[in-house]
Amino acid sequence: MLLPAVALYFISKMFGRLTHYAFDAVLFSAFLAGVKRSTGLTPSLKSEQISDNKEVKRWVDNYLGVGEWVMDQSVAVMGSSSWFERRR
Repeated sequence: MLLPAVALYFISKMFGRLTHYAFDAVLFSAFLAGVKRSTGLTPSLKSEQISDNKEVKRWVDNYLGVGEWVMDQSVAVMGSSSWFERRR
């Protein structure tokens, strides 16, 4: 009976680690979106630097798109909250 408990422990540990890495990846993508909006700098997506594979390019575009979406949602929530105010 100890074996299923140990397996469950390691599966939950692995799931927690995977969730942590996914959250970190989204956070980094949102950081890149913020840099793009505030400075205009964006990662270079030239085919020679990444890959000639169209699938890889599509994954990179989707990854950066997630960061843009997270940034949009964060700005919308903060803009509607009384905890934040716009200063220009």
